[in-house]
Amino acid sequence: MKFVVVGSGGCVALPRPLCNCRICIEAREKGRPYSRCGCSLYLEDVNLLVDTPEDIVHGLNNSNIQAVDSVLFSHIDTDHTLGMRVFEQMRINWLEISEGKECKNPINVYALKNVMDDINTIGFKKGSYMDHYENKRNLIKRVVVDNFIIKNDIKISFVPVEHSTVFVFEQNDKKVIYAPCDAKPFPDNEIFNNSNVIIIGNTVVDDVLKDGFVLKENNWLRQELFVMDEIIGIKEKYKIEKVIMIHLEEDWGKSYDDYLELEKKYYNIIFSYDGMVIEV
Repeated sequence: MKFVVVGSGGCVALPRPLCNCRICIEAREKGRPYSRCGCSLYLEDVNLLVDTPEDIVHGLNNSNIQAVDSVLFSHIDTDHTLGMRVFEQMRINWLEISEGKECKNPINVYALKNVMDDINTIGFKKGSYMDHYENKRNLIKRVVVDNFIIKNDIKISFVPVEHSTVFVFEQNDKKVIYAPCDAKPFPDNEIFNNSNVIIIGNTVVDDVLKDGFVLKENNWLRQELFVMDEIIGIKEKYKIEKVIMIHLEEDWGKSYDDYLELEKKYYNIIFSYDGMVIEV
């Protein structure tokens, strides 16, 4: 399986608009891998994209993605869904529509029922955007998932956690976990055992963050998000070979170089960047 990190960032772009901190200035000057698009992952084997953050168009172009046939949604949060207009940009052809021709190859959109129900509420005065994309223009075809789907010879399991989803990709004896956001408390499930890789987000990566901000022990972020010790605990509990951190927030105040330095503290834990290729 070959994955591409389309976006390694968090809920705020890096560089953050209007910000002139060291990290954002460097990201503007150097671009990737110092800049980061919103959190999204692509499975090249089956042209499958996970989530559509607002800047997904730029992420796809920057990663030179050539085809998208399927999209998985993990949860409703705006930084994972509000780029859904990419469905129009990938499939709509106004010249053909002007002659009465509609899209003939809609994108399959998969989600757990509660997640799909949530995303169907996103809309405008004419109703749900998803209804519009499917029923009006035939750009997408929604599929509610109970437990798993199979794409070619890859099994993709959908594991519910709170209002979000953890995905498990399996092919032959290879296994990759993708837990991009809101996966705490991490679900207790044997499916995670002996995975080759876990790609996991929403983690506070250090005690000292942007502008020297010190994260105190009673700060609510420690309850809402993982801390690195918890990531190590998940890795050890399920005997996972490698951890790749994603959803890296601008608020953490770390540059690409800072993350390379931080990796030296850990065994088989690395920090992702836009365009990173993961082959299992």
